[in-house]
Amino acid sequence: MVKNRLREIRHELMVDKQIDMARLLGLRQEQYNIYELQRAQPSLEIALRIAKKLNRPVEEIFWIDDD
Repeated sequence: MVKNRLREIRHELMVDKQIDMARLLGLRQEQYNIYELQRAQPSLEIALRIAKKLNRPVEEIFWIDDD
């Protein structure tokens, strides 16, 4: 399963609302919500775009949890 640090990063950036983070990343709020809550994983393209917009390596945001 792919895990992520989107919520933690949102708080680090002091972005209170998911909708504001979604706008920052160029996503719809509903789409961002399912990624942050880890109900679905973004495609590779979207994960790379998120990493680029956050100016972070993709591995710092997303990883595979084998547990």
